[in-house]
Amino acid sequence: MKKGFTLLEIIVVIVIIGVLATLGFVQYAKTLERARGMETRRLLGQLRQAQLGYYQEYSAYATDITLLAVNAPTACTSTHFFSYSVIGTSTADGVGTASRCTTGGKNPDATNTYVVNVTWATGVWGGTSGYY
Repeated sequence: MKKGFTLLEIIVVIVIIGVLATLGFVQYAKTLERARGMETRRLLGQLRQAQLGYYQEYSAYATDITLLAVNAPTACTSTHFFSYSVIGTSTADGVGTASRCTTGGKNPDATNTYVVNVTWATGVWGGTSGYY
């Protein structure tokens, strides 16, 4: 009686390992992108707090992100995954927007380009992905 594995058994094991590795990689990529979204929640939250303080002082929202004391890049850089902007007028409730960078050294997969936003007065989060 010979001991060992048949070629069919080895192929089945390799296929199972390949399927598990593929599923694991997809979940890893989703988790990684969700973690990158933490930058957005942190910086947009800081921008919202700065806007509320600005509104209390000047009775209007800042229309220029540089008027706020938050280090949020307005263009894609190698140190951030998003670029940030302020949308709206000074008298109406504005929105802070973070757009996923596709340049600047932190390129996502083409399917991972999305926008996250927060409304200043209400604090309602929204966007084009589920990462907010």
